Amino acid sequence: MSPHLLMSAGRGPQECAWALSRLLRRLEAEAARQGLTTHRVETVPGDRPDTYRSALIRICGGGAEAFAASWTGTLCWQAPSPYRAGTGRKNWYVVARPCQLDSPTTAFAEADVHIVACRTGGPGGQHRNKASTAVRATHRPSGIVVVVDTERQFSLNRRLALQLLRQRIARGDEAAGRALLTERWRVHDELVRGDPTRVERPEPSGQQPAPAQRKRPPRGRATVS
Repeated sequence: MSPHLLMSAGRGPQECAWALSRLLRRLEAEAARQGLTTHRVETVPGDRPDTYRSALIRICGGGAEAFAASWTGTLCWQAPSPYRAGTGRKNWYVVARPCQLDSPTTAFAEADVHIVACRTGGPGGQHRNKASTAVRATHRPSGIVVVVDTERQFSLNRRLALQLLRQRIARGDEAAGRALLTERWRVHDELVRGDPTRVERPEPSGQQPAPAQRKRPPRGRATVS
């Protein structure tokens, strides 16, 4: 399985977008050392060159899910601001969350539909009320039920019921896709500054990156992931 990780600078200052680009490179380098491959599915550039407001990354290879989990949560890039000389702040925060890229579509097959004939009341003439020409159709996988009695022939009502089921299932899939997109946008507002799950720093010139400093949240405290 190839998980997707969404990294966001949230509504933080321009340094957070700068920090995201550095953390992204660090993530990609660490993934390569572990034999994993990464792909930048989507990036949103920041206001300054070589910065990102957000990045959606796909991680492939054995252990990809565990690797993504190790980069999930509030991430901190610890370095002086490259834009504001003299500022004392050195911690710039980014949020990283696993996300689902596409919602699964519901397969439709007539074999999955249970159809029974039934009678319905109301206007429409005595013939429709005496004969079981109405159709009650149930799509077993989704549980969607429709009743159609607009026609006097059972076969026509059956055809309309199948069309109506297809339409409702398609609308449900579209709504699920919109919900996933909304959930992705919410990540940009979930950035929690402080108590990071991972701290990264610039590597000294000519040296390999130092191991990340990771913090475990105290028991009983909720963390944003």
